[in-house]
Amino acid sequence: MTHRLYTSLAHLWPHLAERDSHAIEAAHLQELFDEARGQRTASILELGCGGAQIAAHFDANREVILTDLSADMLHVARQNNPGRQCIIGDMRSLTLDRTVDAVLLHDSVMYLTTEADLTAAIQTAATLLEPGGVLLIVPDAVKEHFAERSAGGGTLGEGGVQLLEWHWDPDPSDTTHQLDIALLYRDASGTMQSMHESHTLGLFPSETFVRSIRSAGLLPVEHLVWDDTLFPEVFAALKKPGD
Repeated sequence: MTHRLYTSLAHLWPHLAERDSHAIEAAHLQELFDEARGQRTASILELGCGGAQIAAHFDANREVILTDLSADMLHVARQNNPGRQCIIGDMRSLTLDRTVDAVLLHDSVMYLTTEADLTAAIQTAATLLEPGGVLLIVPDAVKEHFAERSAGGGTLGEGGVQLLEWHWDPDPSDTTHQLDIALLYRDASGTMQSMHESHTLGLFPSETFVRSIRSAGLLPVEHLVWDDTLFPEVFAALKKPGD
């Protein structure tokens, strides 16, 4: 993990990522888990949780396990989710001594840039799911719907942060796109600093997600309906009972 945004600047995330919709998104994800599984989901594992701002709003009576490759981001996740288990690990190879009812692979899936890596992460989820358990994959974009875009936000005041994201695709023939991030942040002394870094993100067609789901031995869930004002894309899959 080399991106400063997830290492030396991870402490900025509480100022950077807070938004009113987190609670709504968490509630909708729980609804989708329960609907896809056909019963209440008691335990949820998030792969690549980052600061786990959404997970912080999952019901207190659901067990939540959080994992990430970055120790710095897991520190933020612990602050947002006191008392919940946080485990450092790579979503492509993570092992646990237990299984769970549901696995969430949210926007961190964008950092998987090859189909082999995507399938490996889904295989991790399949291995860690109970029979009858459900996987939700929530990418920011799929190839057939991708359009160049920018986004910004942050907070003002002491410890303030302002972020500009620019998503663009320098080579539409491959399975990646570019995210350039410009960051301005002001510390408590009033000193203003800036940072720019480039991230290479995955960009797969929908059929690749479905193929990787099937390759991992999971069954795609085709009837699930989600609020596309919250999540532009959702792929759901079930582990067959008895597996």
